[in-house]
Amino acid sequence: MRMTTLGRTDLNVSVLCLGSMTWGTQNTMAEAHAQIDHALDRGINFIDTAEMYPVNPVSRETIGRTEEIIGEWLADSGRRSDIVLATKHSGEGLAHVRGGAPISSATIVGAVEGSLRRLKTDVIDLYQFHWPNRGSYMFRKNWRYDPSHQNRQETVAHMEDALGALQKLVDQGKIRHFGLSNESAWGTANWLEVAGRCGGPRAATMQNEYSLLCRLYDTDMAELSVNEDVTLLAFSPLATGLLTGKYQNGARPEGSRITLNSDLGGRVNEKVFPAVDAYLKIARKHGLDPSQMAIAWCLTRPFAAVPIFGATTMEQLDTALGAAEVSLSDEVLAEIDTAHRAHPMPY
Repeated sequence: MRMTTLGRTDLNVSVLCLGSMTWGTQNTMAEAHAQIDHALDRGINFIDTAEMYPVNPVSRETIGRTEEIIGEWLADSGRRSDIVLATKHSGEGLAHVRGGAPISSATIVGAVEGSLRRLKTDVIDLYQFHWPNRGSYMFRKNWRYDPSHQNRQETVAHMEDALGALQKLVDQGKIRHFGLSNESAWGTANWLEVAGRCGGPRAATMQNEYSLLCRLYDTDMAELSVNEDVTLLAFSPLATGLLTGKYQNGARPEGSRITLNSDLGGRVNEKVFPAVDAYLKIARKHGLDPSQMAIAWCLTRPFAAVPIFGATTMEQLDTALGAAEVSLSDEVLAEIDTAHRAHPMPY
């Protein structure tokens, strides 16, 4: 497995990251532990989670369960030093966590302590803010995004407050590095500016959705990533399974996400399936597994990117792991560009 360094940190991670958001709903603890063991055997050393996981569905009863499952694995295996562990602080509006309170110095310490307790570890390698307090254009909100309610002074004051709290946790050895998620170029630039001006951990990573079907990152954020050394942690590189082809022609495989979330978080519409067909055609033409092509493509981008993949079966896990060994030819990449121009924003 190839390795890469996250941002300007000392975190050396596998070029693929094992996602965990199904552990505790679609996967049992035993299945999750088997996934971790197998992924590590194949060279993965990077695991991403969040205090609000598992999903499908998110519920008050399961909040924190995925962190607990990882914590049990850490306690049983004694292999904490073998993994780079990332988790996230939930933000404003999620009623199941802290009553939907926004991220602030008042919530950060308790959130970190809760994650440390559930994860049964002394330190979190990468601590991320799951979404901005001010809102975001992610999750299909880009179609009617309206930043007119924002107040720059309040946003910057929040950043100063939060980074001050995070720095204390870094000094205490409870977190090592800081990352963002579902952020914009403007927001990220300001987080970086505040860290440089006031101190506090510098954002090393950005966890945003990114796939052949969702390429909002390709312009402003791509430029920021290159010039500021912010590594993209690309979630949903298979577009919640759409790019595998398993949902084409109305298929609804038993136990799949679409049986739990019929529109896949707003991704299902009349444009998405023709777009998927275009990518499946490229994969078939070149003898590629479509899942591996989609994940491998993320590794070809002109900015640093680490795809985060999830699996509910060991077969899916093996397929995703194999993407690290797939090399896409110039011809394949050119055909992907052509397909993207024909289907630029399918959802």
